[in-house]
Amino acid sequence: MKRLIATAALTAMLSLPAMAQDKPVLTVYAPEYFGSEWGPGPKIEEGFEKTCACDLKFELVGEVLPRLLMEGDKTRADAVIGLNTDVTARARASGLFAPHGQDTSGLTMPIAWTDDLFLPFNWSETAFVYDETRLKNPPKSFQELLDAPDDLKIVIQDPRSSISGLALLLWVKAVYGDKSAEAWQKLAPKILTVTKGWSEAYGMFTDGEADMVLSFTTSPAYHIMADNDLTKHAAIFPEGHYFMTELAGQIKGTDQPELAQKFMDYILSPDFQGMIAEANWSYPAKLPADQLPKVFQDLPRPEKTLFYTEEEAEALRKPALEEWLQALSR
Repeated sequence: MKRLIATAALTAMLSLPAMAQDKPVLTVYAPEYFGSEWGPGPKIEEGFEKTCACDLKFELVGEVLPRLLMEGDKTRADAVIGLNTDVTARARASGLFAPHGQDTSGLTMPIAWTDDLFLPFNWSETAFVYDETRLKNPPKSFQELLDAPDDLKIVIQDPRSSISGLALLLWVKAVYGDKSAEAWQKLAPKILTVTKGWSEAYGMFTDGEADMVLSFTTSPAYHIMADNDLTKHAAIFPEGHYFMTELAGQIKGTDQPELAQKFMDYILSPDFQGMIAEANWSYPAKLPADQLPKVFQDLPRPEKTLFYTEEEAEALRKPALEEWLQALSR
């Protein structure tokens, strides 16, 4: 009898990997930050797997679009998350995406959204964040920032490798238009360094190496909620702040179309949206303001939201990048 029990137990143990392998796998390409312990990926993975009888795998690929364009229709991705409107013109032109199938009329963003391919899951606005213990008199406008003494030290991100860095180019262009090259010439002496991505830049700021860092209006919420630190603030400018929304999309050639669609359905669900504020430190794309954590309800918001459509952003990208490169090379 003991031998029979042991044999049955061994058979059951050997069958576990096979049973696990029977679960379909949904592969979602995502930025590096997404899968970190403080990022939203682990919570989203846990929540979605409760609904799908599947194995959700976030494959962390840095910037999502370049990886996807390199792989083309041979990509392993079933869906992607972490795009934004400043790159979706190139993503759309690839022909790799299928419609998301969601009703976006109830989104709680400051702009209307009608795109049927790319689905927003959160949003914020670019801002320069400062520490009041280091910077007693922060600039109160973009123009004050440009006119500040050159010993003010700012860290920004490279627009060629960072969506927040690209957003800064478009923010300057939206505020200064055909005078944006002059604006960059004034800002350049204050730029301590340009990092490849947001995490490195923000780490330099929190380590005290810079007075201000390019980030988002929602960044102070992390310090307040996670560290009980009330010293970090986003400088709010009357000229307006550039809107950024992060997007998801499903791949047309996926071999898991039902799971990919289920993932898109999950993104606007109360479960997913309820995780975003405290996991991605941004505003959820579909959550009424009175349902946000109190800290988010109390964050200062700019009176003016600046935004380019994907066509406008794509047309401006190269000339804006050239202005930036020229200013920083002097």
